[in-house]
Amino acid sequence: MAKNDSYSEFLAIAIDAAKEAGEVDLVTETDKACEDLIFNHLKLHFPDHKFIGEETTAAFGVTELTDEPTWIVDPLDGTTNFVHGYPFVCVSIGLTIGKVPTVGVVYNPIMDEVRIFLLQLFTGIHGQGAFLNGNPIKVSSQSELLKSLLGTEVGTKRDKLTVDATTDRINSLLFKVRSLRMSGSCALNLCGIACGRLDIFYELGFGGPWDVAGGAVIVKEAGGVLFRSRPASSSIKSTSQGCIYQGIARISMKFKGN
Repeated sequence: MAKNDSYSEFLAIAIDAAKEAGEVDLVTETDKACEDLIFNHLKLHFPDHKFIGEETTAAFGVTELTDEPTWIVDPLDGTTNFVHGYPFVCVSIGLTIGKVPTVGVVYNPIMDEVRIFLLQLFTGIHGQGAFLNGNPIKVSSQSELLKSLLGTEVGTKRDKLTVDATTDRINSLLFKVRSLRMSGSCALNLCGIACGRLDIFYELGFGGPWDVAGGAVIVKEAGGVLFRSRPASSSIKSTSQGCIYQGIARISMKFKGN
């Protein structure tokens, strides 16, 4: 089977797994049950692949990423949103091959249910483009920081040092961009970059690779750029244009922890 055909098969199976997980009643089922459902579906088709998930990592510790095909899964990104009935939640599934993000699926089952924007299924395959509901998407063409819509998150830590650093950073950026948004889902923020709804997104101290594995492929395939603020850090910046990143980087570097 040709490589592109293999990638298409990987994507099709991942979409099936995401939609199956999206049908689970999360009021009665746990995140772990949803993760197990996704992994079981993937293992049925790809028994020799490796698997990394948020819930299994919490239970058994960190799994090292190798060159083997590895599925990285967040069964529910945006847990707080879900608890409050705020419909920005998703299933995020990413596949790395040779440690390179290769296939990405981000599926919002809540939007599909309430029909606000109809189905929200973001997909991407390395070298084959990014799509929303099967339609090609691309990042915005905005190149001026002052005209950019910025997405970020404040995180879950509420100690004074972290809160002060976070608010100082946001206060400074508010004078440099058009406006700011917080959706509560790292994966959906990345997809917002990919389809041009956001111009910049950054998040410090996100949960782990499962938050970005699916969205990273989609952003890159839509023409976006991703950066890490420093090696081995749990932070990410994504933008439509590299020149916007240069502007935000100069601002962010003023603050401790970035």
